[in-house]
This record gives sequence, C-alpha cells and structure tokens, in this order.
Amino acid sequence: MATKKSSKKKAAKTSASSDASPGGSAPVEELLLAALERGGDTFDTGRYLATFKEGAADQGAKMLGAEGHRVADARDFKGQAVTLEDVGDAEVVVMPEIGVALLGGGAAESMKAMDVAEGGADSPIESIDPEQFVFVDDYFRDLLEASESSNPKEYLRGFLRAVETIAKDLGAGAPPPAPETEEEGVQALGATWGLKACKVPASTKSGVGIKVAVLDTGLDLGHPDFSGRTIISNTFVGQPVQDLHGHGTHTAGTSTGTKTPPAIIQRYGIAYRSTIFIGKVLTNAGVGSQAGILAGMNWAIANRCVVINMSLGGPGGPFPAYTAAGQAALNNGCLIIAAAGNSGPGPTIAPANSPTIVSVASLDSNLRPSSFSCRGKIEIAGPGRDVFSSWPRPTLYKTISGTSMATPHVTGCGALWAETSSALRGLALRNKLLSTAIALPFPATQVGKGLVQAP
Repeated sequence: MATKKSSKKKAAKTSASSDASPGGSAPVEELLLAALERGGDTFDTGRYLATFKEGAADQGAKMLGAEGHRVADARDFKGQAVTLEDVGDAEVVVMPEIGVALLGGGAAESMKAMDVAEGGADSPIESIDPEQFVFVDDYFRDLLEASESSNPKEYLRGFLRAVETIAKDLGAGAPPPAPETEEEGVQALGATWGLKACKVPASTKSGVGIKVAVLDTGLDLGHPDFSGRTIISNTFVGQPVQDLHGHGTHTAGTSTGTKTPPAIIQRYGIAYRSTIFIGKVLTNAGVGSQAGILAGMNWAIANRCVVINMSLGGPGGPFPAYTAAGQAALNNGCLIIAAAGNSGPGPTIAPANSPTIVSVASLDSNLRPSSFSCRGKIEIAGPGRDVFSSWPRPTLYKTISGTSMATPHVTGCGALWAETSSALRGLALRNKLLSTAIALPFPATQVGKGLVQAP
C-alpha cells in the first residue's frame, strides 16, 4: 500500500457536490451502481480524464489548483503509487509520468466552462474525456455480445449482481468462481507448447536485472512457484494485492514464472529471474476503471519497468490518455504490451488499439489465429490457446485461453531481449520484437508481424 506524504498542492475547495471527489468515496462497485442509476447505454463511470499536452502536466496541475480545486499528485505518494482511495476529498488526481489527471465532475465542468479542452495554443490540456470501466477480456466480450442483442445496461446489472455475490462469498472465505478452463491438472515434464513455439527453452537469457510489471488482478503472493522472488506490489483498486480471481496470477506466471516448478510439471514461465512489479488494477471480480489502470501505468513507468503487461481491455478508443501513457513509456525506456481482445472478429480493444502500445493477437498450437482473437491493429502474436500457467492456491495451476494469455508470452520474451542489450529499451525493444517474429501466412490484421520469438 502506498504511503502518502504531506501534499504540496492544497487549495481551498469550492464545491461540496457528491461528484466532486474522484477518490475513496467511489470504489468500482459504487461507480457501477451509480452508472446503472444514471441509465443510458454507455460504460462511463461519471468521472473524467484530462490528457495534458506532452510536458505540460505541471502547468495543468497548477492551473487546476488555481481554480480552487483540491489537487492530489502521484509524486506525493511513495513510488508514485497513488491509490484513489487515499486521496481524500481531492477533486483532481494528477499522474505526472503519463501526463493525465482524473477529474471529479465539478472539476471537469469547470475546465469545460473555461474552454480549455480544445487543445488551444494557450491550454496545457489536450482533451477531456469521460472515464470508462475496464474488464478482464472475457467479461468485455460478454458485454459486447449483450450490447448487440439488448441494452448493455442489462448485462451490467447482471454483472453487478455477480460482483455483490462474489463480495459476500469472499467475506465468508469462499473462493470466487473461476473462468472456464480448457484443461486442468498436472502436465508432463518439459515446457509448455507456447514456450516451445517461442523458442524459450533454448534461450540462454533469464530476464535477470529486468523489471517486468504485470497490471492485472494481482498475484497469489504465497504461491510456492514465486517463493524467493523479488516482488514489488501495489494495489490501485482498494483491495489487497492478493489475487482472489486468478487472471493476474496466470499472466504473471507466463511472463515471469519459475523455470523449475517445485511440482512435477512442465516449465511455463519465461523471464524467471526478472524483478516482478505487480499492480492490482482490476478487482477480484475482474473489473476496474480507466483511472485505476492509468495509475498503475504511471507507477510502472515511474519505476522504469522495462516491459509492462496489460491483459485487459474496454470499449471504444483509441483514448488520448492511453496513447499519452504509451508515449510516456517509450520516452522513458519502457514498453507497454496489451491484449488485442477476445471479441473476434471484432476490432482491437483499448488500450491495445492505441498507436503507442503493442497489441497482441492469439494463436493456437497449430500457429493459426484463434477464432476469438480480435483483428485490426495487431503488431504481433503469441500462444493464447490452451495455455498452462500458475493459479492461486489451492489449485496452483490451470490451463485457459485468450489474448490475455498470448500477451505475457510477448512480455516475457521482451524481458529476455532487454537483457541482451541495454540499448533495447522502449521503441528499440518494440522494433526488435517485431523484426525477430516468425512470419505467418495470415493477414497482418490477424497476426501482425507474426509469432514472437525469444533471443
């Protein structure tokens, strides 16, 4: 949990409206409830995101403070791990590494009234956009299907009921329902089909000295396969980092898991000596908000994580805030890698559809595009069908499918390439991943440059 230092930016509060604060009074479940009460057919949270022009974050924060809005700055938190639940009555939360601020409704209306959201020459603000919810890929696929057949709010109501049920079950000590799996149980010795396809077992690299961030549902911190590893963790959703969903433990396992699991199973981890940064940006129900996601991105970039895995998504885009975060990552020697989405043949979802973020499609064991994998803006592909990896105790291991599973293959290989040369950072690392991928006989809109390869 982040430790807050004394705030440097305090201004007199001018509004006591219920929508003024973007912080602790509005966890994700409450935001969902409020969205249902408002009605409509969007996935907006009711808050806003201001994207500053490059290099203008400090100027924008000063302008917002001068208007009488209480401003919280991520730099006032240890490691820039700003948690929205800890910003008190701040109306604005600034994330300076990526040049984005979360605005409460009052602050957003004030900025719009000043006509500063048009990107004018004198304005530090490029745009102000409604914040949206973000989901584990499978939930977003279901949302899209619901939106095509009925009002998506009906699906959200059902989803919220499931969230409430999960919360009650967790309070009683029962585990949440796990996603459907293709296969479970102990596997044969050797390495997973995905690692073999990416030439990982033959690589002499381990990811040593490379910081890898996984922004997801957290990690089972007591999993035996992560014992003794250097793990830096923070939550951005008001829940402990401990993963009670499973998705985050699975993606972390593929990208950074052990080379030699203590159980008699095959190797499933790639960058097994990397330093692991776990950012819990999705709740144990698999849902979050763009602000929480962006706060995790800001934290990972502030800590100069070389590769940042984002196996999650949401509707619309590309969004200015995600694009700015992706550019900030490149500028600071980091690379964000995100899942293309599981609503194929639909288009690539956000944040993977941003031009500054690498989007990853899924392949099956025959190296054919998975039927569920989204199409359009695709840079590269990875093994995403029937992927074996770690899972929270007591299950320990599970085999599931999705572009969420393909993405950590690319992230892990990125960490191995980064180990080969300190020059392979940011855009150079992106170019290396794409130039070394194995070409496949399918359109670039389905597989990009092809199958990712380890050095």
